[in-house]
Formats: sequence, C-alpha cells, structure tokens
Amino acid sequence: MVAVRDAATVIVVRDGDDGAMQVCMLGRNLESEFTRGAYVFPGGAVDEEDRHADLEPICEGRSDPEASALLGIESGGLAFWVAAVRECFEEAGLLLAYGEDGKLVRLEEHDDVETFAAHRRAVDSGERRLAEVCAEEGLRLAVDAIHYFSHWITPEGQPRRYDTRFFVARAPEAQEALHDEVETIASAWITPADALARFEAGDLELMPPTMVTLRQIGRFERADDLLAAAAATTDIPVMEPRVVKDQGGIRILLPGDPGFEDA
Repeated sequence: MVAVRDAATVIVVRDGDDGAMQVCMLGRNLESEFTRGAYVFPGGAVDEEDRHADLEPICEGRSDPEASALLGIESGGLAFWVAAVRECFEEAGLLLAYGEDGKLVRLEEHDDVETFAAHRRAVDSGERRLAEVCAEEGLRLAVDAIHYFSHWITPEGQPRRYDTRFFVARAPEAQEALHDEVETIASAWITPADALARFEAGDLELMPPTMVTLRQIGRFERADDLLAAAAATTDIPVMEPRVVKDQGGIRILLPGDPGFEDA
C-alpha cells in the first residue's frame, strides 16, 4: 500500500498590466517522476524540517493551533504553511517573507538578488534550513498573508500519493519569478482563462487538480477578490478523484462526475 505524504501547493497571483488576474505557473521537468511535463503551481512534500518547533516564532500572525484548526487536524498544521513558503522560494524564487520593516521582501538591488539566489540554492539543496536564512536576514514568514484554499488527495492506485493543501498568496512586488532549471524548466504568468484555453488546444498539459483550481480562481477578476474570498472561507471539502478503467481506457473522475460514487 502506497503511503500518503503531506504536501503543500501555493497559488501565487497578481494583477497584470491590463488589470486581469494572473497566476504563476511552472513547467515540470520532462524527466520528473511526478507530473512530468505538466504546468503546475509551486509546491511539494512537507519535509521534516518544516515541522521544527523553532519555526513558529518566525511565522507572522498564525500559530500552530490556529493553522491546525483551519486544516481540521489536531496539530502540525503550521508546517503546511512553512512548506508552501519554502517550496515557492525553491521552485519559483519568490520569497513570501517580511523584512525588518514589516513589509514583504523586495529584491531590487543587484546585491540582494545575488544574496537571495544563493540562499535559494542552499535551501533547495538542503545545505541550509529556511529558518537559518530568516535568522540571518531578519525575516519572518508571511503565513498570515497565505490563505487556505482547497484540499486534494491523490487517488488510490497511483505510485505516489499526496495529501495536498492548496493555498493562495499575492506575488511579492520587486521579486522576479524564476524556475529552478531542475524540477521546473519553464515559468509563466498567465490568466486562468488563457491557461485553460491552451489546455483545451493541447498546448499546455494540466493535471486534474490544477485544471479545477484554474476554473475556481478564474471566477475572480482581481487578486484582491480571490484573496478576500479565500480568507473568509472556512469549510474546505476534500477532493479525492477516483480512477476507473473501461472500454474508453483509463479515466479520472472527480466528485460530482457521473459514475463517481460507483467507481
């Protein structure tokens, strides 16, 4: 039986020059063992390093009991937020953290860009923990600005299974999203509608949770509207697709699809 690992994904959004909301998407490496070639949101498994007790003091505005209550678990909920920040930094180069001035970190100066690029490589390789970077740079993780959005569990029968919490956050200003050239080989800011249109045209590969999420966030015109709705939502249903095999081949059914209850 395949063990189910905890995971976190963060949907990073901003308003484009034309005012339409855009989302950061990353193209997965074609050699990846999981979701190869697909366009995804930054995210990954919750590591043991994300669960350390020394992380709560550097998390702004959300304690572990509060985070756990939002996720509907007894304890350890804050680790999902920490993992979301870490994965976003590692995979997309966006650091959702406050500086000593209480504002999201800005990386406008060349020296700052180079310094945090080195921090990113060190965290990604496991050479350093995110907590160590925060201590050195005087940062606090902006978990209060990251809102719980949805809950997906990989269907049974898959070689890898994840219990994934999806979050939404605003893109920090004066930071540039850059794929890591290892797990991700492309990056793009795109409207949900455009991403879905490219999927329908066969130009963009999307996994079912990503496709559904794009439809959900596509109902909002502005980032403010999406973030406000996510912050106010407390009842998050569990989405666990089911895989069926019939004369048409292998299909993935989502809750609400015909035949889901019988699958």
